[in-house]
Amino acid sequence: RCLSDWSSDVCSSDLCAFAAEDEDQTAYCNYQMEQAMAQRDLLRTPNSVAGVTQPDTGTPSQLLWGLSNSLSNDRKSGLVMTVARKNCELYRATTTTQQHIQYALPGLEKQALRHRLSLIQETYDKLDSLIAKEMKLVSAQTLTRPTIYPLQGTKVHLAASRAGTLLALTSLYAPDLGDTSVRELISEKQNSEVKNQEAVARLNKQNNWDIALSVGVRHQLSPFLSPSVEPYGTASITYNLGSRAINRHLDNATRAYAEWKTVQEGDVARNAEILKRQIIEGIEVQQTQLSALLDEDREIEANLQLVAGVETSTAAGFRNQLTADKLVLGIDIGDTSFRLEKLRAYLRKNF
Repeated sequence: RCLSDWSSDVCSSDLCAFAAEDEDQTAYCNYQMEQAMAQRDLLRTPNSVAGVTQPDTGTPSQLLWGLSNSLSNDRKSGLVMTVARKNCELYRATTTTQQHIQYALPGLEKQALRHRLSLIQETYDKLDSLIAKEMKLVSAQTLTRPTIYPLQGTKVHLAASRAGTLLALTSLYAPDLGDTSVRELISEKQNSEVKNQEAVARLNKQNNWDIALSVGVRHQLSPFLSPSVEPYGTASITYNLGSRAINRHLDNATRAYAEWKTVQEGDVARNAEILKRQIIEGIEVQQTQLSALLDEDREIEANLQLVAGVETSTAAGFRNQLTADKLVLGIDIGDTSFRLEKLRAYLRKNF
């Protein structure tokens, strides 16, 4: 199969992964909103009250029926929806950031493998051209067949290298999640953390006060057929005397939660710092590797200069071996340079 066929399969799996992530977020948000709407309907719907009461000693018992409502619950019914929406936004921000961090290095590796495939193909074509040129000299009996074997052997090794690179590419899972930087995603996620906790704090603060209203009618049980039906209505106000201290602690808890999330092991902010260190260490390794490869390339070039213009079979065989080694080394140099460039670009953009 050609490279474009493999690439299309990989891209299709990436799109499926992106769709699966969106489905996960949508399903979670649907769950949160349904729970919140159930709580909202419970809080804002008046309660039906029925019972028997004895107003005063010596007076007949009364049957009462009415409705009661809480203004605090009415307020909570709106706040629970806000909490659900903020929780949904937080989940989306968290999972999106997790995906970017989790697949950052695999994504860079996929780019490097695709680039390496192109380098292998270019070198493969160059070897074909060199072998065809040398074969003309063999046909003219200017060179012997063993002198071109280093080129043919290298071509075989490149075919195996290409197969291994394709296998690594197709087995690597790294969906394309967009161009938003990790820095921006972390900031958005942390803002969502704060907003979510603020919404929860406002909901909890609503427990500090309440105005309860009850209205209905009362009817004497004895005699039950008595036409005396009396309306009634009551109102009560409650206020927690420790509300100022409670509110202060809730505000402090919101700030403490945001600070905890920045250092929590396993949280995206902490994982982003680990990813940054991995990128920096990767740059150092690739830079060292590139310097060593360039030294080897210069040594091969110096040896090629020594046999330039020498037309013996031994010199031709040695020259072909050096040329093959230089071509293969060029793949590693190009691959390492590409990886180094991508790591540096990722570090600049995301951190």
